[in-house]
Amino acid sequence: MDAHAPTPSAPSAAPRRLLDLSEEARPHRPALPDIAHLYAAARPTWSGRMINEHGSAAVFEGLAAQLRDLGAPDADVAACAAFAGEERLHGVLCAAVVEALGGEARALVDEPAPLPRHLDVAPAEAALRNILSICCLAETVAVSIIGAERLEMPDGPLRDLLGRILADEVGHARFGWRYLDRVAKDLDEGARARLGDYLAVAFAHLERHELDHLHAGGRVPPGGAALGLCDGGEARELFYDTVRAVIIPRLEAHGLPAAAAWDRRPRARA
Repeated sequence: MDAHAPTPSAPSAAPRRLLDLSEEARPHRPALPDIAHLYAAARPTWSGRMINEHGSAAVFEGLAAQLRDLGAPDADVAACAAFAGEERLHGVLCAAVVEALGGEARALVDEPAPLPRHLDVAPAEAALRNILSICCLAETVAVSIIGAERLEMPDGPLRDLLGRILADEVGHARFGWRYLDRVAKDLDEGARARLGDYLAVAFAHLERHELDHLHAGGRVPPGGAALGLCDGGEARELFYDTVRAVIIPRLEAHGLPAAAAWDRRPRARA
């Protein structure tokens, strides 16, 4: 399941292109459990993850450029550029699973939308908005959901592959929280209030994205966890638990009105 929700922005009719990871994926194709009757059921999950993981590279490339323009430390810029490479590799690894499941590592995808510029605030605050949305929200959720999925898997190549992805997602989330640790003390009351307003929008966008990808009726067939299939209802519960028990308290600890922002977010329909 994907947790890489892009930052909130105005909808656009993006042109589409063919994503073909077949050649890159072939050397990474893992051995799979001998439950071929479930392969067809697992292909959409891994194909969707392939698309979303690979597409997340553009998000981190945009964030690296935004931080570079801001004059952020070189280490921050380099970290985000490295995250883009990791996300691209995640897409290739997921494509390798698609091919091992008997599918094709090809899909029509939207051209990536530019990262929101948030021109209503100063550049430093604009960058912080994007870091909150990408790292502190979306990547923290990704760590929870992928981590839970991996725990359900038996030992083997597919679990190792998912562990490799999880380790990178942990690094992406930590980057965001450490960045917030560093800059939060310099935020004035006006900036905290504006970030609270932004978080209401960001939470709503994240919720809509997660509900769209975690289908409540998605029960796991016997043995399906070995191929990365998950119970959509349980994954939704984990999403909400992560927001309420992890994300909101950590944002509140930095003086951001996250609980109020969550409560007044525009509600998504389940």
